Amino acid sequence: MSAPLRVGIVGSGFGASTHLPALRAHARFEVVALASPRNAARIGSEQGIAQSFPSCAEMLAGCALDAVVVASPPFAHHNDVLATLRAGKHVLCEKPFALSVAEAEAMLAAERSAGTACAVAHEFRFRPERIALAELVANAHLDPIREIEYTQLMGFLRAKEMRPRGWWFQRARGGGIAGAMLSHAIDASNALLGMQPDSVVGSMRTANPQRYDADGLFTSEVDDGAFALLRYTNGVVARLSVDGTAAVNSFTFAVHGENRTAVSSGKAFADQRLFSVDDEETNELECAPSRYARFAAINGNVPPMMELYDAWVAKIDGSHAAPAIGQALPTFADGLATQRVLAAVGFGA
Repeated sequence: MSAPLRVGIVGSGFGASTHLPALRAHARFEVVALASPRNAARIGSEQGIAQSFPSCAEMLAGCALDAVVVASPPFAHHNDVLATLRAGKHVLCEKPFALSVAEAEAMLAAERSAGTACAVAHEFRFRPERIALAELVANAHLDPIREIEYTQLMGFLRAKEMRPRGWWFQRARGGGIAGAMLSHAIDASNALLGMQPDSVVGSMRTANPQRYDADGLFTSEVDDGAFALLRYTNGVVARLSVDGTAAVNSFTFAVHGENRTAVSSGKAFADQRLFSVDDEETNELECAPSRYARFAAINGNVPPMMELYDAWVAKIDGSHAAPAIGQALPTFADGLATQRVLAAVGFGA
C-alpha cells in the first residue's frame, strides 16, 4: 500500500466539520496540521492534531506536508493557494474558488507552473444520483437534450432566521449564496455537458438585508438568492436557481430531453431519488451507493468528499487512467469556468 499523504487543513469551519473527518476516514491521508487565525489551537487540541498554526503560510513553513486542503474563507483562497503552490504542495481548494476571474486565472497559472495535483471541492459531482444522471447523459439515453434545470430552495436565510454576522454577510469577502451554492449548480451543469456556456445572463437578489444575531441587528451586503440562465453551443439551456429564503427545503436537478426527462430530487443534496419520466411511465432508478456510504453518519457531505479525494489521490499518484463517467476530478480550469459565470451574474470583482 502507498505511504500516507501528510495533509494540512486551512480553515476551522467546514474544514474541521467535514474535511477533517473525511480525511481521517480516507486510507491515504494523515492529517498532521490545522491552520486558523483564532481556532486552530483549540480544535487541534480537541481533535488530537499534532500541530496548529495561525495561518497557512506559517503552517507551510512549520511542518512537513505533501498536500493542503484550503478551506479558509473565500477572501483567503487566492493567497493560501498561491503560497501552497510556491511551496510545491498538492492543493484542494474549497469553493467559491476565488473572488474574481483575475484571481482564478492567477491560481490556474500558478498550478501549471508548480506542476502539482490541484482540484476544487465540488464534491457533489460524486453523489450516487449525480453519477447515474451523468451516465444517462453520456450513454445518450436522454437525447436530444434541450434543458437542464437546477433548483435549490432553502430556508436558512429567511428574515426570521438568526445567523451570526461575519464574512459570510460581507460582499467584499466573498459571502452570499451565489458563491456558496450557485457555484455548485454551475459546476454541475458544465460537468454534465462537458463544456462551458457561450452565453450567461443572471442576477443576484437580497430579499432580507436587515438581519439579526445574538448581538442585535446588522446589515447583510450579500445575496440570499442567485439565478442564472446558461446557453451552450450544442443548444442546451441551463436554468439555475438557488434561494435561501423559501418556506421549504427542496432540491431538483433535472435533464429534460424531447423524449425523456431524468430528475434527481429530494429535500437536500444528501436526500435524493432519481426518476426517469417519459410519455408512458415514470420509473425510479436504482443508484449504486457510495463505497463510503457508512460515513454519512458523520454528515452527508463526507461520502462524496471521500470519493472526490479518491480522484485527487489518483492525480497525485500520476494515474493516467480515464475517470469513470461522472467522476472526473474538478480542476482549477473548471474553477475558472465557474468563476466566469459567477462574475456574469454579479459575484465578486
